Amino acid sequence: MNKMSRSSWLLAAVLAGSLAVPFALVACGDSTDGAPVAMGEDLSSSEMLAESSSSQESAKPLSSFAKISASSSSVKSESSSSEKLAASSSEKPAESSDSGVCTNCDSYTAADPTLVENGGKGSVTTYGSVTAKETSLGGACNYGQTNIQYYAAIHVNVSPGDDKGPWDGGMACGGCVHVKAKTPDGWKEVTVRITDRCPDANCGVDLGGAPASDIMGNLVGRYYGEWEFVSCEGVEGVWGDSTSIWVKEGASTYWSIIQVRNPKDAVRKIVFNELDGDKSYTLEFVVGTENFWTVPQEILQSNKKYSVVVTYRSGTDDDWILESSELTIPEANLYLYEHRKK
Repeated sequence: MNKMSRSSWLLAAVLAGSLAVPFALVACGDSTDGAPVAMGEDLSSSEMLAESSSSQESAKPLSSFAKISASSSSVKSESSSSEKLAASSSEKPAESSDSGVCTNCDSYTAADPTLVENGGKGSVTTYGSVTAKETSLGGACNYGQTNIQYYAAIHVNVSPGDDKGPWDGGMACGGCVHVKAKTPDGWKEVTVRITDRCPDANCGVDLGGAPASDIMGNLVGRYYGEWEFVSCEGVEGVWGDSTSIWVKEGASTYWSIIQVRNPKDAVRKIVFNELDGDKSYTLEFVVGTENFWTVPQEILQSNKKYSVVVTYRSGTDDDWILESSELTIPEANLYLYEHRKK
């Protein structure tokens, strides 16, 4: 018989069935014990039997190639997990994205608004037409027909019926609030004047048509937003006319209540000071008739001139010079530029 190599003899023996081999032939790179076998490797029958016996008794340590393969598999698995985590993280709910980018932005779940320092956060909705963009009719602040296009209602309550919201019986009237809301394009912002109170129990800020259009486009709904009270000075869209003191219909020498229209900010105090005397009167805010202040009868019947100082939330003042008789004329509109203290 011609001389054969060990591998040739082994193959011949297996084919002839003269050698009982206790394992099956496997493809290159595979083995029954998990360790790859290089193609063309020469093993004696005794070596093969020993290796087979060893593989049945205990797991053989990984070869270098197997370790690399396992490591690669682990990296792929970890990479796959990371990709899944990243994908999951990118699908954040609207309220968790600092960038303001959200999906289903118009479907924010209704919840009680939250008060924060000088503002709040919660639902931003609309009660105006985003297509017609009407001007404000004055709402609960009793301003009547105005030219104000950027206006809104503010929440009355924090929890239903508690009256702990910033509306405060109408004290919020005339003030401005800077609102930002989350949209598919990120945060969008507007500044509006408060002319009304929210009818919605879960309302935060309810926007008029023009500001709602700026934030929502045509996708009207309930958005997540945050807001901060600011001065109205220098803000476009919130001015309906010049600043004035308006006298309510029904006024006389026996009764008169007034309000400030187009103020710099929400009114905090109105004080009448006699020009030719030393008397001073701090007006009381009317309870029940929102956004009005009561003029004392003593002033109405005095036939005197007064310095009328209006203090705003932002801390600035406006100062009128008025005659008592002017405060008895129903629906008188006493413009600041005509009655400004020199």
